Amino acid sequence: MSLRELARVVQTSEVTVRRDVRALEAEGLLDRRHGGAVLPGGFTRESGFPQKSHLATAEKTAIADLAASFVEEGEAIVVGAGTTTQELARRLARVPGLTVVTNSLLVAQALAHANRVEVVMTGGTLRGSNYALVGSGAEQSLQGLRVSRAFLSGSGLTAERGLSTSNMLSASVDRALVQAAAEVVVLADHTKLGSDTMFQTVPTDVITRLVTDEPPAHDDRAGAELQALADQGVQIAVAGASGNTAGNDAVPPRGARRDVALPAPRRGAAGLRSATTLGETSPGAERARVADMRRR
Repeated sequence: MSLRELARVVQTSEVTVRRDVRALEAEGLLDRRHGGAVLPGGFTRESGFPQKSHLATAEKTAIADLAASFVEEGEAIVVGAGTTTQELARRLARVPGLTVVTNSLLVAQALAHANRVEVVMTGGTLRGSNYALVGSGAEQSLQGLRVSRAFLSGSGLTAERGLSTSNMLSASVDRALVQAAAEVVVLADHTKLGSDTMFQTVPTDVITRLVTDEPPAHDDRAGAELQALADQGVQIAVAGASGNTAGNDAVPPRGARRDVALPAPRRGAAGLRSATTLGETSPGAERARVADMRRR
């Protein structure tokens, strides 16, 4: 339920409800989410597209803006299903010579009128809750495919298990998408950091880069998870929401890349030290820079 709905039901202010929700989470009675709360232990629970599309919209927009800046003209990529990847697809429509392989009807729809982008859809069975093609048909159509990058989202992300989702069929297709890509880029807003769901899709050691937003100052769990992911070698790119980009005044548009600093260390996330360079460099130069950073 949203905080607004909770406040209406119990006839009090959202400020009071927010404080009470925080106390109830500490007792293990519920899990906080962006703008609301859900029942605890949601390993098998998954919101449908209408609910997801209204969660963390500003953060998803900023993440999509930043993620699009990693895509170059003429690339071949795969884009998985999700509301954040749908936002990314809307921005990819402006990249000439791009080939996008996807199992998402929403991603394909966003690119349907992009004259300079070729869209390749997998086969499979339609899963109506997230408008994605799943099943053996989707997985078999990905065999023998090789692309430069995979852009994926999910229900949760932890340093221990990596990216995960609540649906077995979706997880299986996401794993097939990962197998087709040389690099894996995960798009996850801060509300998913530290959340774990039933089916693992991408282990942490397979994730090349995480594109996320800066967690609120009071969200120690998300900050600690960013630290742990950085310690395991995941490159972290932080986008700001509502005009606030960590380390910059605005989210860089595609092609205008710049350094993005990680959030300042806070309690539970001290020493966060991984960073992603978004400079105008070749892929080889960037890999050399990352290797040098890790040696340091």
